[in-house]
Amino acid sequence: MKKTKIASVILWGLLALVLLFGVGTCAKFGPLAQGAKSVVKLDEGLYYLEYKGDDGFAGLIGNGGGRSAAELSGYVMSFLSKGFYRPEAGNPAPARYGCSALTAHTPEGGVLMGRNFDFNSATGMVVHTVPTQGYETYTTFNLEFLGFGQGWLPEGFKNQYMALSALFFALDGINEKGLAVADLMAGDDAQTHQESGKPALTTTSAICYLLKNAATVDEALDLLRGIDMHSDIGAAHHYAISDATGRSVVVEYVDERMEVVESPAVTNHYLCAPKYNVGLMEGDHRLDFLCRQLGEAGDVLDKQQLTETIAAVSQPEQEGKFLGTAWTMIMNLTHPSVTYYSRRHFDKPIHFDFERKGL
Repeated sequence: MKKTKIASVILWGLLALVLLFGVGTCAKFGPLAQGAKSVVKLDEGLYYLEYKGDDGFAGLIGNGGGRSAAELSGYVMSFLSKGFYRPEAGNPAPARYGCSALTAHTPEGGVLMGRNFDFNSATGMVVHTVPTQGYETYTTFNLEFLGFGQGWLPEGFKNQYMALSALFFALDGINEKGLAVADLMAGDDAQTHQESGKPALTTTSAICYLLKNAATVDEALDLLRGIDMHSDIGAAHHYAISDATGRSVVVEYVDERMEVVESPAVTNHYLCAPKYNVGLMEGDHRLDFLCRQLGEAGDVLDKQQLTETIAAVSQPEQEGKFLGTAWTMIMNLTHPSVTYYSRRHFDKPIHFDFERKGL
């Protein structure tokens, strides 16, 4: 996403307001300030942020949502400033990323979902949200999509506060009920812009919405039918959605219609009948490999086997051209938890459990 008017000077102003108005303002900004101070570096290219309290998402939906990154950035900055600042909107820029996802049952009868996020450049942020309304979630976002500038990192309080913008955007994640969602490029540049008068969300903001409000695939699909979807970054997307029962679907959009395909695996080409295999590149055998490995195992893989399988389709770095796989996630949907691996560091697992433990 292109630079928006979410600028550092704005956030310096917010900090000045906290100092100027003292305790009352500090109380108003308390959860946000605590969230900012929670930011830590987990590994090369991967950070962590924890936020507890009103995350502003119910207000976003009540306000009608947003049809673009530009509209959403205005709401986000208004929320982060508690209304002291209402920015002008910026414009998104096209981008492309890869990715793969696979869901499998375990020998013990559980369900796991693995996911690679592949991109040419990324600074990942794991966002742990315990909201006052909705389910506890772990989501991930590429902070470079926020457009804060080349070389920007969420380090130092000012930049850590800016990173709170990731509360409203996600590329993947899991909630306390064991629902997992991942966004992948679908294979062409066909954008979706539904206009039926329903609340509107973009691809990445809708992931946050689903994870906060849906416990199952069926509930997630109902929520998607209840919003107008708008494509992020000028391209087609599809979702991999799985739940604790083992149901796994791929959601795609064709001519403003939502198409649902039952599939445990997905990469970067269409699976629905109207556009089957559109976007499949010559020599890309990732989906075939994932399906073959799963089939040969009788649809049953333990955590180590799933990790090895999804790692086998992760993408190596191409010096100066392509970062490769920015992060890999292994999500346990039966006993909700998530393990991250940053930049193919499969010898450095980073594990998170849920506080609420599904209650």
